[in-house]
Amino acid sequence: MERKNYNVLGIMSGTSLDGVDIAHVILNYNEGKWQYEINKATTIFYTDEWVDRLKNGVNLNQEELILLDDDYTILLSSLIKQFITENKIDNLDAVCSHGHTILHQPQNKLTLQIGNQPKLAKLTGQRVVCNFRVQDVEMGGQGAPLVPIGDRLLFQEYDFCLNLGGFSNISFEEARQRIAYDICPVNIVLNYYSSQVGLPYDEDGAIARKGKLIEEMLLQLNDLDFYKQQYPKSLGLEYVQREVFPVIDSFNAPIADKVNTFTIHAAMQIANEIKNVKEKGCLLVTGGGAYNTFLIEKIKQLLPDTEVIIPDDRTIQFKEALVFALLGVLRIGGEVNVLSSVTGGKRDHSAGYIYEP
Repeated sequence: MERKNYNVLGIMSGTSLDGVDIAHVILNYNEGKWQYEINKATTIFYTDEWVDRLKNGVNLNQEELILLDDDYTILLSSLIKQFITENKIDNLDAVCSHGHTILHQPQNKLTLQIGNQPKLAKLTGQRVVCNFRVQDVEMGGQGAPLVPIGDRLLFQEYDFCLNLGGFSNISFEEARQRIAYDICPVNIVLNYYSSQVGLPYDEDGAIARKGKLIEEMLLQLNDLDFYKQQYPKSLGLEYVQREVFPVIDSFNAPIADKVNTFTIHAAMQIANEIKNVKEKGCLLVTGGGAYNTFLIEKIKQLLPDTEVIIPDDRTIQFKEALVFALLGVLRIGGEVNVLSSVTGGKRDHSAGYIYEP
């Protein structure tokens, strides 16, 4: 690929249901290396009504899902247009959007991200690149994680890239292959129990810090079958509802104790995965969980020989939006943007649909 400059938006909505992340990104390719700059970026929070609708999406029938998809596409288009207008952005090469995951059952060759309809391009008046997961799932892959190609191309100076979002996932190089997979749920669980005490999330790990460890709950969580599986592997809301919440809810304990125990559980699973690869290294941590100081303290305690790097706020908050911007640019150029070593698909490929306005 020759030197190229791209002016794009990267858009991400995660399973933690915080809102829609939108980042205006400049990507440059020069002498075999990618560089990025995040110009403007914001998270537009969901209304309570939208949180409920997205949370309930997994229970809808086909007709109801179609309606949800339509409504969400309209919502997304309005947020994109608002962001472009407020930040006076012009001459965009593309809007690169993940959409919002409602169903993720790769074992059944099924994954659904809403908001990826052709009319998103019509409504925004922009070229749209989207629906990055479907092709890989059809090829027998997990359709996830997709961020590791960005880790390889944009953050190659780190031994590990750890994202702490709704789920924790890790990415690293091994034998000249990028390896990546989901480790465990994080914010999707912590936010759920924080909401039971009237808070949207556990800010700075304050709830967990007040709680006490429930030893038996920790043992049961650590014994879940998912942790015994080999990668590639990925997680979804259905797994949490089926396997994780029942364990936690079987204990009659204060919310603070449940949050404390689950936070320690997450730190243990993350540390175990890193130590299994190498004892010493440099770990980049992004995602909303990077602000959870209690969680970060526990990870550091369990990884005394690993340098834990918390980057600048924009990279913490908008790394996934940045990477989906890159995925879209790679797709436009016909370059590989999904790695089979990560997803378990049949081959590396260039995934995503391109829609013109």
